[in-house]
Amino acid sequence: MTITAPPGADARTGPRIRRTGGRLRTGPRGARRAPHSGLVFVLPFLLVFGLFLVWPIVQGLWMSFTDSSLALRDTSFVGFDNYAEAFGDPDVWSSLGNTVVFTAVSSVPLVLIALVMALLVHGGLAGQWAWRLAFFAPYLLPVTVVTLIWTWLYQPDLGLGNQLLNTLGFDSVGWLSDESVAMWSIAALTVWWTVGFNFLLYLAALQSLPSTYDEAAALDGAGAWRRLWSITLPQLRRTTALVAMLQVLASLKVFDQIYILTKGGPNGSTRPILEYVYDVGFTGYRLGYASAVSYLFFALVIVVSLVQLRLFRQED
Repeated sequence: MTITAPPGADARTGPRIRRTGGRLRTGPRGARRAPHSGLVFVLPFLLVFGLFLVWPIVQGLWMSFTDSSLALRDTSFVGFDNYAEAFGDPDVWSSLGNTVVFTAVSSVPLVLIALVMALLVHGGLAGQWAWRLAFFAPYLLPVTVVTLIWTWLYQPDLGLGNQLLNTLGFDSVGWLSDESVAMWSIAALTVWWTVGFNFLLYLAALQSLPSTYDEAAALDGAGAWRRLWSITLPQLRRTTALVAMLQVLASLKVFDQIYILTKGGPNGSTRPILEYVYDVGFTGYRLGYASAVSYLFFALVIVVSLVQLRLFRQED
């Protein structure tokens, strides 16, 4: 049987490529391709992206150079006065310090506990589906439900926390009213609530690791701990870097649970920088100054992200 190639095609290589007007074109001679056909598909996204992200960023940046206020209609350009005031504002530095403390207190256990949970489930823990559900279910709860649960746990008289301490012979603790304890209490709530997301990332990474290295080490006589430290954990380095970066950025942006639980108290000991921006902008009506503080914090987040990327690249 003889195979005949269609017009304009080669029997071995398919359609011939023709050059027309300096551009390559394939297919039949009469076929034409619109030069900007892909723009039609991305245009709706670009419009939404520009309307709800790019324009608010530009508008907020311009507002940071003005004395815009909710109480006044007239707005005037003040240059860098808002930024200069923010650098000299002690409330900005104290709230920023609270944010850094919360990030340090919450990020480390959120990474380590998630890793331990994933290793336990991946290692063949009995009833894996139940453990997966129990570990990830709190992450699905809205912040209002989570704070309501932990408000009852932190009740000074009837809360479970103080009842356990009293049973063990210890004095009651002001979980949300003691300045030295309130931030730790909020960090404990945050760990319980959000560790499921990091657990899921680690579990997915463990399930994608090749088993050949672990099996070869076991045949050579390496124990479980040795295989964990020398084989499993080194292969999870990139996942740990991703989890750590996401967690630090998420902790720096803390607002909801602190605002609902303590509203920054007692005595401003738990007020994060975003709550200070909210208080200045919507309680003090100083939108221009609040915008300047928020953009300074945005610059800090960018710097932290770049430093983390630099460190992780050096490790790789």
